[in-house]
Amino acid sequence: MTTTYSACASPAAEAQPAAGAAPAIAGQNHRVLVQRLGRVDYQPAWELQEQLLAETLALKTQNRLAAEAGQPLAATLNHLLLCEHPPVYTLGKSGKPEHLLLDEAGLAQHGATFHRINRGGDITFHGPGQLVGYPIFDLDNFFTDIHRYLRLLEEAVILTLADYNLRAGRIVGLTGVWLDFEEGAPNPRKICALGVKCSRWVTMHGFALNVNTDLSYFGHIVPCGITDKAVTSLEHELGHAVPLTEVQEHLLPHLATLFAADLISVSP
Repeated sequence: MTTTYSACASPAAEAQPAAGAAPAIAGQNHRVLVQRLGRVDYQPAWELQEQLLAETLALKTQNRLAAEAGQPLAATLNHLLLCEHPPVYTLGKSGKPEHLLLDEAGLAQHGATFHRINRGGDITFHGPGQLVGYPIFDLDNFFTDIHRYLRLLEEAVILTLADYNLRAGRIVGLTGVWLDFEEGAPNPRKICALGVKCSRWVTMHGFALNVNTDLSYFGHIVPCGITDKAVTSLEHELGHAVPLTEVQEHLLPHLATLFAADLISVSP
C-alpha cells in the first residue's frame, strides 16, 4: 500500500505554496520516498543513510559530467527514514567525550551502546519511544540554505506538537525544539534534538522527537552539552503515552507542506 502526503491539497493550492514552503523550480524533484523502518539498531540505520547519500552524490557527479557534455540529467532522489532505536548514545563531531557520564560497564548495565558519528552537535540519546527522522534530501531539489533547512525541520515538529495543544518554539542560539522557550521562562525543556551533516547539499542524520522516551537515560549525559536546561517528552507533558505511528501521521503532512513536497511511503 502506498500513502502519499502532498503539499498540494487542491489545484488552487498547487499554485500557492504554503508560507515558508520551498517554491517549486523547474527540474527539481520534490518527491520524498518515506521508509518506516520500525525499531532498528543504530549501526544499520547509519549505514543505510550513508548508502543513500553515496548514491545521490554519485548521481550528482554523473549529472555534472552530463551537463558538461550537453546530455540530459537524471533527477536525484530524496529519502526520509523514520525509525526508533534501542538505547544508544551518539556523539557528534564537535562533541566532548566527557559529556558521556558512563564508562563501558555503565553502558552495558543500562543496555546502551555508544557511537561517534559525523553529524554536527554534541552528545544525545536515542531509544525506544523516540521518533527519529533521517532526511536524505538533495537540497538542490528545494533550496540551498542549510539554516533554512534546519528551521523547517524544527517548524514541522513545532506544528506537530501544536496538534497536541503544546506550545513549542526555539531558543536563540540553541538548535532544536523547546517547551517554555520564551526568554525568562522558568523551566525550558528540550523535546526534540537536531543534528545534521550536509555534503554537496545532500543531507543526512536529522531529528529525534521524544514521544514516550525513558527520560532517565538523559541523566547519564550532558545533553547536547547543555547543563542548565531539562529534557522532556510528549508522554511526560500530556500525562499519557502516545503511539509513535500516530505522531508520524501528524508530522508527515507538516513536512510535506513546509518543503512543498510529495511524501510517498515505500517498503523498507
